Amino acid sequence: MSTTKPTPAATPVPLEVPRGELDQIIRGEHGHPHAILGPHAHDGQVTFRVLKPLAQRVVVRFGDADVPLTHEHGGIWVGAAAIAEVPGYRLVVDYGQGEIVVDDPFRFLPTLGEVDLHLVNEGRHENLWQVLGARVHHYAEPLGGTVTGTSFAVWAPSARAVRVKGDFNSWDGREHPMRQLGQSGVWELFVPGVASGTSYKLQVLGADDQWREKADPMAAYCEVSPDTASRVFESTHTWADHEWMTARAARNQVDEPMSVYEMHLGSWKRHPGGRFWSYDEMAEGLVPYLADLGFTHVELMPVMQHPFGGSWGYHVTSYFAPDSRFGDPDGFKRLVDALHRAGIGVILDWVPGHFATDEWALVKFDGTPLYEDPNPQRGWHQEWGSHIFNFGRPEVRNFLYANALYWLEEFHADGLRVDGVASMLYLDYAREEGEWQPNKHGGRENLEAVQFLQEMNATVYKRVPGVCTIAEESTSWPGVTAPTSAGGLGFGFKWNMGWMHDTLDYLAREPVHRQWHHHDLTFAITYAWTENFVLPLSHDEVVHGKGSLLRKMPGDRWQQLATLRAYYAFMWAHPGKQLVFMGAELGQESEWAESRELDWWLLEHPEHRGLSDLVRDLNAAYVATPAAWAGDVSAAGFEWVDADDSGRNTYSFVRRAPAASDAPDLVCVTNFASVPHDGYRLGLPSAGLWTEALNTDATAYGGSGVGNLGSVLAVEGPHGSMPAHADIVVPPLASLWLVGPRRPATTRPADPAD
Repeated sequence: MSTTKPTPAATPVPLEVPRGELDQIIRGEHGHPHAILGPHAHDGQVTFRVLKPLAQRVVVRFGDADVPLTHEHGGIWVGAAAIAEVPGYRLVVDYGQGEIVVDDPFRFLPTLGEVDLHLVNEGRHENLWQVLGARVHHYAEPLGGTVTGTSFAVWAPSARAVRVKGDFNSWDGREHPMRQLGQSGVWELFVPGVASGTSYKLQVLGADDQWREKADPMAAYCEVSPDTASRVFESTHTWADHEWMTARAARNQVDEPMSVYEMHLGSWKRHPGGRFWSYDEMAEGLVPYLADLGFTHVELMPVMQHPFGGSWGYHVTSYFAPDSRFGDPDGFKRLVDALHRAGIGVILDWVPGHFATDEWALVKFDGTPLYEDPNPQRGWHQEWGSHIFNFGRPEVRNFLYANALYWLEEFHADGLRVDGVASMLYLDYAREEGEWQPNKHGGRENLEAVQFLQEMNATVYKRVPGVCTIAEESTSWPGVTAPTSAGGLGFGFKWNMGWMHDTLDYLAREPVHRQWHHHDLTFAITYAWTENFVLPLSHDEVVHGKGSLLRKMPGDRWQQLATLRAYYAFMWAHPGKQLVFMGAELGQESEWAESRELDWWLLEHPEHRGLSDLVRDLNAAYVATPAAWAGDVSAAGFEWVDADDSGRNTYSFVRRAPAASDAPDLVCVTNFASVPHDGYRLGLPSAGLWTEALNTDATAYGGSGVGNLGSVLAVEGPHGSMPAHADIVVPPLASLWLVGPRRPATTRPADPAD
């Protein structure tokens, strides 16, 4: 800090500023307040101009010198000192209750450089969260001491002016107008003394001459709803998941086991009285629960800040802020950290297709349709009543793909499940004729959204090795999981909605009627390798009048639970990764509602506890059996034993381990009839002893105990397409997993993909 003192020369004369510009400052309409306010060196002296509308006295203090300021106009104070250089100074302000010493925000240089501004304008700033939003800075003064404060920066290219208000200025934004940095559209101000935890909002004077109070689009933390302010946040978390992250970087999740537990944080468990569990309480309770059940991943419904709980997080207002209902951002980091240390990956639901309509958030942020598409036939979501992003604007695409990187890098998420991809891809989605306009080629494809998805996926997979992106895409759009270099969208996985609908439709029928719909369960194999699939039994299937999975099953309670057990084992063995929504492991009784916790009381009943035990054993057997997952994306990893046994409602197939492996094959036999099949001749890939690794009809799971005493002996002799066979007992409404003898890898059929 300079200790220069005023010289005893003639009284310094402050620089003059036209009254009209001072009026603009007072009204908050001056786009470059630093040109007027703060220190300005000239003619061997420095003019200080300060905006303190409510002050009774203002003094500039540097070293042991004080320079009293004179009230100039409308709360602007001015004075000058006969010094050659701008010193490090402070302001002594008296509001009528005694003096306080504060720093002057208008003495600091911009916190964004020219390269940052260029990249923002180009829509290519991959680290956008590091330059926009509210970021705590610690500046070392030249002659000692540190100035700590927060840099506020926001993109609002059509705004006439922007001010910041908050706890630090009694929510009076007049003292803190922001400056526009060139033609970048970025407004910035460093405010000394503003620390982590401070609440704030932005006041934006739009192109339409209307002031709007807005939450920060890049806020890292928010107030708890119904309060809507943003909050400054500086992380102090130290990660302890180094082993996980190192292994992740070398991993390709397509070739790994993936058993996913989808959940909604607010309704998994609650405290008596309905209070939410915090992130830290989840780390203590959820993590051991999932580790005990053996799920490889958890998928969290959107944790991004959203004001309306009934939207389940799919109407987002702050894309860069974890939901404050459960704690601060470091609390969420601790949850992810704990999951990783327990060997559980974290997938986040992500909603780049549309955003919430709340006026204090993204809507018409600078008085124009900034984030939303200005064309109502493209910018308004008919089905969900929300705004659609302007995918044709590079800065908006940048906002979104930088947000994807933010969650993967800053919060160590292992994947993003992208919501509503189909609604993004088609211009006529949920629209009648005349309500949409074709693209430039005359088609219905949203070419800009396609470009965004390709750009996002390519960037994510390049920057963050080992993670995955998953598309919720319900149509037959080609190449969802094909690489972008081949014209695909570039996702790692796609939800197989067709498999989900077909299997649930089949199982909703009484067993006696299922034979007429037998191939509902075989049809998915005809396209199983057109994409990399996840088999989803998601929250969407147990809400809005659809009932729980348990109640979709016909029959009495024993039959319902038996059918679920058989279904899960069939699903875990089927090509594709598995996903179930929370409560599936309990045999959830009631339809899911975000307002209450799961039916945990069901675990007091042995038959429901048995279902939970089956899920645990299924996950353990699945991970331990490479044949069940290593060949998910290759036709060589699957073969029907019998796809046509409709008369007995029975299906059997082989999952083969990779040719280079000596791991055993897995044969799954599922009987969706309500009677057992004795003496059932089953073709098998080889003779020898096959272990009954899993029987969903075991008494330990609540079944009837019909089985094969732990193993079956296959003998040489063809049956169907198989070279060996065994006569087995197939229990009612049950699945069997038979694991074969190990064989040298050289005797296996070659996998064309190897």
